[in-house]
Amino acid sequence: MGMIFRGKFAHKAKLMGCAALLAVSATAVMAPSAGAATLRMAWSQDATGLDPHKQPAFSSIRLLELIYEPLVRLDADLQIAPAIAQSWEFSDDGKELTFKIDPKAKFQNGAAVTSADVKASFNRILDEATAAVARANFGSIEAIETPDDQTIVFKLTQSDVPLLTAMATVNAAIIPASEIEAGTIGTKAVGSGPFILESWEPNSKEVLKANPDWAGGELNIDGINISVLPDETAILAALRTKQIDFAWLNDPLIATMVPREANLELNRTPGLAYHVLQLNPSRAPMDKLEVRQAISCAIDRSDVLETASLGEGKVTGPLTMPAFASEPSSLFCAERDIEKAKKLMADAGEENGFSATVIAATGEPPTAAAEAQVIQSQLAEIGIKLDIQMMELNVYVDTWLKGDFDMAVALNGGSADPYTMYNRYWTKNGNLQKVAQFSDDKLDALLQQGREETDPAKRKAIFAEFEGRIAELSPWVWLYTSNLYAAHQKDVTGFEPRATGSLFGLTKIKLPQ
Repeated sequence: MGMIFRGKFAHKAKLMGCAALLAVSATAVMAPSAGAATLRMAWSQDATGLDPHKQPAFSSIRLLELIYEPLVRLDADLQIAPAIAQSWEFSDDGKELTFKIDPKAKFQNGAAVTSADVKASFNRILDEATAAVARANFGSIEAIETPDDQTIVFKLTQSDVPLLTAMATVNAAIIPASEIEAGTIGTKAVGSGPFILESWEPNSKEVLKANPDWAGGELNIDGINISVLPDETAILAALRTKQIDFAWLNDPLIATMVPREANLELNRTPGLAYHVLQLNPSRAPMDKLEVRQAISCAIDRSDVLETASLGEGKVTGPLTMPAFASEPSSLFCAERDIEKAKKLMADAGEENGFSATVIAATGEPPTAAAEAQVIQSQLAEIGIKLDIQMMELNVYVDTWLKGDFDMAVALNGGSADPYTMYNRYWTKNGNLQKVAQFSDDKLDALLQQGREETDPAKRKAIFAEFEGRIAELSPWVWLYTSNLYAAHQKDVTGFEPRATGSLFGLTKIKLPQ
C-alpha cells in the first residue's frame, strides 16, 4: 500500500487536492427542476436495492425510508413516535402488543393500509427464505392476529422490551400484501411514506415526488431530485454554485470545509453507527482468544480516529447509545499496549505472526481505506501482515453477508437499544451470526436477560456486563463513532438531523419563497 498520511498532515495534503477540484464545475448535477419547490439534493453513494426488508446498506436505507414506513419510528430524540400506527399498547404481562393503524394511512397505489398488509409484511420478514436483515429482532412473535382492518395484535412468546425499537426502522417497513403476492418487492417501490419514487437510475439519480396522500402531514416541498456524485468535492462545488440545495456528506474532510462558505450551513450530528474492525473467529489463528486480544491491544483507536476521520468523532466501545454506553477507557485494552499484544501472540504460539486479508468498501464510509491502512501499519508491529482488499459497496455487502473474510473494516448501524443493535450478531439464532462467526453462551444469556428485563437500572447493568465481556472476548475491535453531516444553503431551513443517520427530517424542510 502507499504512504500513510497521519493526523493534520493528512488533512493538509488532502485539502490541497480538494482545493483544485473545487474549481471544477459539477456538470453531473441534475438540471434545476421546473417546480420551484423541488429540493435539489446530492449524495455520493447510491442505494444498492429497493427491497426494504433486505437492504443493510446505509445508502439504501436513506432512500427507502423516504418511500416506505414502519408501524412506528424514532423521532429526533430517539423516542418511539407514530408512523403507520397511531397508537400501541402492551398487555399487562408484556406478551401481547396491539397496534391501531392510522385510518388515513394509504399506500402510494391508492390502497388503504390494513392489518392484512402488516401481517403479510411481518410474515415475510420472519420467513427465513426472505433473508430479511432484521429477522432476529422479531423472534418473540408467535402469532399475528387481525381482529379488524385497523387492528393488529402480535402474540409473543415472552416479554420483549426492545420490540418497539426493533419495529422503528425501514427494515421493518409495511408493504402491500398484493405486492408481496405478486413478487414485485425490490423491482418497484410501493410504500406509504412521504415521497413516491418516480424514477431511479442506479448510480446516477433519483426523482421523488411528494405523496399527496401521506398520512403524516403536509410537506413543504413538491419533491426531491437527487444526483449521485461519487466525488464529494463535486458535491461541495455544486453547493457553492447553488446548483443544489442540500447534500448528505460522508467524508469528514469535505464536511469540515463547508463552514468556510458564506452561503452554506453544516449540520454536524454525533452518530450511533460505529466503525469497527471485524475479525472472523472461525478462521485460524483468530479462533484463538489470545490472538484476537492481541489484535485489540495492538490497535491505537485514537490514532485511527485522528488519521482516518480527522478526529471528527470519538473512541467508542460496543454500545454507542448515550443511555447505555460505558466509558471506553473501562474496557479491555482500551489504550494501546504493544508489549501486552506481543505477549498474547507468544502465548498463542503466534510469535512469528501471520498473514491475513482485510476487506473494505469504497465510497461508504470514505474513511475505510485510511482505517485499513492505519490498522495494517499498527498490526505489522506484532507480526501480522495485512493485505487490503478494496471492494465496490455492493460486492463488499455481498461478501460481508456471507462472512467470507479474514477481517473486515466496517461501519455498522447503531440503535437506541442494545438488544436491537446486537442480537442478530451475538445470539445463536441471530440472522447475522454468519457475519459474526462467533457465539458465547454468556453473551447470549445476557442479551436474553436484557430483552426481558423491564427495570431501566437493571437493564443498564445487564448490558454493561455484556459490553465488558464482548470487548474482552474481542471477536471485533470497536474503533470510534463518527459525526453525520448534512450541508445546505443557508436559506434552506427546517431539516431535523437524527443520530441514526435517518433523512426522514427532510419532511420538515422548507425552501425559500
